[in-house]
Amino acid sequence: MQLKETFEQAKQASKSLALLTDQQRNDILLAVADAIILNKEKILEANAKDLSRMSAENPLYDRLQLTEKRLQDIAADMRNVATLPSPLGHITKQKTLPNGLQLCRVSVPFGVIGMIYEARPNVTYDVFSLCFKSGNACVLKGGRDAVDSNEAGVAVIHEVLRQHGVDPAVVTLLPATHEATAEMLNAVGYIDLCIPRGGRKLIDFVRDTARVPVIETGAGVVNTYFDKDGDLEMGRRIILNAKTRRVSVCNALDCLIIHQSRLSDLPAIVEPLLEKNVTLYADERAYDAVANSSLFTLHSSLKDSSLFTLHSSLLQPATPESFGTEFMDYKMAIKTVDSLDEALAHIDRYGSGHSEAIITGNEQVARIFQQHVDAACVYWNAPTSFTDGAQFGLGAEIGISTQKLGPRGPMALEEICTYKWLIKGEGQTRP
Repeated sequence: MQLKETFEQAKQASKSLALLTDQQRNDILLAVADAIILNKEKILEANAKDLSRMSAENPLYDRLQLTEKRLQDIAADMRNVATLPSPLGHITKQKTLPNGLQLCRVSVPFGVIGMIYEARPNVTYDVFSLCFKSGNACVLKGGRDAVDSNEAGVAVIHEVLRQHGVDPAVVTLLPATHEATAEMLNAVGYIDLCIPRGGRKLIDFVRDTARVPVIETGAGVVNTYFDKDGDLEMGRRIILNAKTRRVSVCNALDCLIIHQSRLSDLPAIVEPLLEKNVTLYADERAYDAVANSSLFTLHSSLKDSSLFTLHSSLLQPATPESFGTEFMDYKMAIKTVDSLDEALAHIDRYGSGHSEAIITGNEQVARIFQQHVDAACVYWNAPTSFTDGAQFGLGAEIGISTQKLGPRGPMALEEICTYKWLIKGEGQTRP
């Protein structure tokens, strides 16, 4: 294993984190946040190199891009993490056995967390802040698309760590190669937990090939059901925000499910989406409802009308592949259903267990939906764009877990800690 020495250094560095107080960790996080802003020109210059190698039409371009505003947000999130209570040393269970043994279960770091992610340089900072605050070292494996951005970010972090006398190996960036990924996934005894963050292909590869423990995160095929009792204006706002706030993120809306009794409102619902150039892949009933609406008929007599031409190109018939697809782009499927049960069946078949939503004024229907839908986050009259660690008040996130064993949903400080039992005796022996 060519990276064995690198993994050994990270493992050793993780033990040194136990010597830091929570105040020292917080001070260092605040110093790194300041350094991000101080070095913003270097970071943005490195990011520009990465962006120059990717087409702006690529759905991942937005994920890859850093701006001064995004760096300010990253620094703000890091400062927020510094203000959060430490997740370490919490007594989660305590009791005394009949034989006098005193048992105490206390929260502790995992040790070394390996992170595999694609073209998302912001993940570098989020993972560092959460791991450092929780006493974990982190080994980062970013993608080739973000190599310059990741190197610049880790260089800033390392400089601050050295200034504070902390081993920089607590944050280790691996080469952006497939070989490095393979070595991380086989680093038994060094990597205590691996978290992939990216598309379904990456997550499936990590899950199927890793010999170290893995928590699945990320891939989100997200649906929103507009019920027969849904409020139109509320629905327009929610659906627009869920789809277009940031199309390349995992909580973005992929499929609008609409009750057949509300098809007459569908043109009003999708009009803001068309204005944002969202391509709609509609089933037959939904297609007819939109195509025969004033969005088109008012301009159909003017075949050279730019609005008619634009709308015509953005409305497409759905295919079987339209459903169950994570678009990560200005694209959305539309499915018409005749009942709540049919909407739930569609989500059961095509959802990924990430985030789902219902828009309705009927509380009973909403409760049935939230009880039935098997996802980490289930919304009632709110957009799925809120599925985010910072939005949940967790400071930041290391990923969105879609599995059921262990953490589920946004993973932050508590979710990257484990526990150990501390037992105190007075010479008891077991019979």
